[in-house]
Amino acid sequence: MMLAALRTADVVVLFVYFALLIGAGFYFRKRSGTVDGFTVANRSLPGWVVGLSVFGTYLSSNTFIGVPGKAYGMNWNGFVFSLSLPIAAFISVKWFVPFYRRHAGLSAYEHLETRFGAWARVYAVVCYLLTQVSRVGTIMFGVSVGLHALTGWDIAAIILVSGFAVTLYTLLGGIEAVIWTDAIQSVILTLGAVVVVVLILTGMPEGPGQALRLANDAGKFSLGDFGASLAPVAPYAQSTFWVMLAYGVVMNLTNFGIDQNFVQRYHAADSEKAAGRSVWMGSLLYMPVALMFFFIGAILFSYYEANPELLQEVKLAKAAERVGETRPGLANGSPEAFAEAKRLASGMQPVDYGDKVLPHFIANKIPVGLAGLLIAALFAAAMSSIDTSLNSSSTIALQDFYRRWARPDADEAQSLRFLRVMTVTWGIIGTGVALAMMGVQSILDAWWKLSGVFAGGMLGLFLLGFISRRANNAGAVIGAVVGLLVILWLTFSPGFTGDLEWLRSPFHAHMTAIIGTLSIFLIGLGASRVMGRGNG
Repeated sequence: MMLAALRTADVVVLFVYFALLIGAGFYFRKRSGTVDGFTVANRSLPGWVVGLSVFGTYLSSNTFIGVPGKAYGMNWNGFVFSLSLPIAAFISVKWFVPFYRRHAGLSAYEHLETRFGAWARVYAVVCYLLTQVSRVGTIMFGVSVGLHALTGWDIAAIILVSGFAVTLYTLLGGIEAVIWTDAIQSVILTLGAVVVVVLILTGMPEGPGQALRLANDAGKFSLGDFGASLAPVAPYAQSTFWVMLAYGVVMNLTNFGIDQNFVQRYHAADSEKAAGRSVWMGSLLYMPVALMFFFIGAILFSYYEANPELLQEVKLAKAAERVGETRPGLANGSPEAFAEAKRLASGMQPVDYGDKVLPHFIANKIPVGLAGLLIAALFAAAMSSIDTSLNSSSTIALQDFYRRWARPDADEAQSLRFLRVMTVTWGIIGTGVALAMMGVQSILDAWWKLSGVFAGGMLGLFLLGFISRRANNAGAVIGAVVGLLVILWLTFSPGFTGDLEWLRSPFHAHMTAIIGTLSIFLIGLGASRVMGRGNG
């Protein structure tokens, strides 16, 4: 289905969606005319809309495309990540939200300088910004994969258009536009997912029961291995249930506890109680919706197994992309290129083309009018996360660089101008990262790996200062250095070969964030005790 072939109703839906986004930017422009307005909406938003925004921030094109793709190619092991949300939410509402509302500044990392020195603040800021540009890149690339299948647009062109649109309304409306559009977009995305579930189940040749039976027989509902191994396990080199759960706790605590995206929302809420409710609301909404996307992947497996002619189309489409990447000398659409694609398709497994299945289904099986809604939902999945990253990254640049080092005496007008310039800058950088990611096999895997690398050490340093009064600067430095070295080893050693093969990490990639966090915290704590009592 090409965009030109979309019915009028679908095109209207898309235009209305984009008009509303840009309109929201202009509507909230006057309210974003101050630094507080641009960054925390003058601390005036009700808890329920902030909660929907938290929910929308968790949802992304990684959820819309990557999660069904992962479930299609493997199973529900990734859903265990979501099961950790109540644990992280409880800890965050109990300790982190009150801390930020009562004692901390606008930046999530200001207090690290007070606790350990300027180096700690710089370290956390660098890790955060690298995490966000990686996040924006994977999300933009994810939405481009889906829209390429739906519209026929060039992937690079989709990335550029998406980057421009989201940067524009974030630039205009600040965080208030971000939060309100996130809330609306999360509803659109959820409705789109419900539509997909209904259409798949009602489209099965033998009825909904066939979808459940085929998926179950293929092990698609499995939560993974329940053994004690910390290494990748067969058949898909996944993590065990327990490793995924621990990884989820670490990453969700990182989100709720030290992620500027969420810290700004705590400040934007009109009270501490409203901020706490927003965490619980976002968490409890995300769990069933995430489950629905894993369910979509599982029943899509059944649908395409029951319709082998459609399955062959998906394989050939993915194989054609591979041919274009690996054999650029072959003319697109030539008999030689087709023969090569057919050869590659014959050897493909579900894990190889999982990310392609949902876009193919939307393009070919969604009725008139609903196709526009699903395309809008896909855009919503991306925009609701990208806009947050752009606004928070700009705020960090203002608080932790411009006002701290470059222009401590900056007035309101100078600060606001810097915020807007940085919003555009981060939009450009994120778009560039997305373009660089073209060709990755699994969007979700790419994001998990990048986030584990850049965010792995941040939580350990934060907990060291937050929990232990005895932790001191020297101990924190030692912990951070050792932890960073451990993270780098865990990340890059799987590629070691030859004489260096004995140095390869035996752990699953998810262990990077877990071990990195524990390394910084425990080594920092031990070193502090050895070197004397801290100042706190």
